Amino acid sequence: MIEARDGVAAIEGAFARAKAAGRGALMPYVMAGDPDVATTEAVLAAVLGAGADIVELGIPYGDPLADGPTIAASAQRALDAGTTIDAALATIAPARALAKSDAPIVVFSYVNPILQYGLERFADALVAAGVAGAIVPDVPVEENRMLRQAFEKRGLALPLLIAPTTPPARAALIARASQGFIYVVSRLGVTGARREPDFAWIAATVDRLREVTSTPLAVGFGIATPDHVARVLASADGAIVASALIDAIAGLWLHAAADRTTSFVRALAAATPRG
Repeated sequence: MIEARDGVAAIEGAFARAKAAGRGALMPYVMAGDPDVATTEAVLAAVLGAGADIVELGIPYGDPLADGPTIAASAQRALDAGTTIDAALATIAPARALAKSDAPIVVFSYVNPILQYGLERFADALVAAGVAGAIVPDVPVEENRMLRQAFEKRGLALPLLIAPTTPPARAALIARASQGFIYVVSRLGVTGARREPDFAWIAATVDRLREVTSTPLAVGFGIATPDHVARVLASADGAIVASALIDAIAGLWLHAAADRTTSFVRALAAATPRG
């Protein structure tokens, strides 16, 4: 095992800095390897440089249960380009150097590729890449002991998801177990940018969760525009934007993709201040 880091503190620190500045945290998602790793390095650097507080880096997988058509297609393009876990993680250091940023990066993956890679090896690879933690949406809280132990030994965060169908008692259990932040799923179904979020439900859910946890609450699924970001951050601590950014840069490569990313993320970041 390589030297541990404190990913939980890094994530919570990013939320705290945003709050101290009178903002919510902006959390864009980038699919590693779409359309190739060189473009990912440029896009990841652009996201880091354009105002992201925390970045989710997707590890491409062929059976992404939580992801809608946009992210699934993005993952397939990355797989077709030959992107592996190692190649995905290797984009981080060059992107950080370009952006001169140490904002926390959290990977998004699924349990099957992690187990195929090797759990302990995967956790070591995250630490070596400077990652703060990982979201693994297809492992329920009752079954994540091995994953949690591997991560805790290395100081890696394991944020968990709460869905609209999660009963209150179970939501409280998940909230207590989640590390770094809690991923609040804004709606039923999979990710995607084509349906308007239910902001009243989001606000009510965030209010209920605040009664049982002080862990930062970040809302994702369907958050696509600056207006969405502003409305989410009226109650939540973070706004996660995924499919909309992927749609915005689809078909673009290298500098064209990076330039489009910069303008897109800056517009989102401009909506993060609270009134």
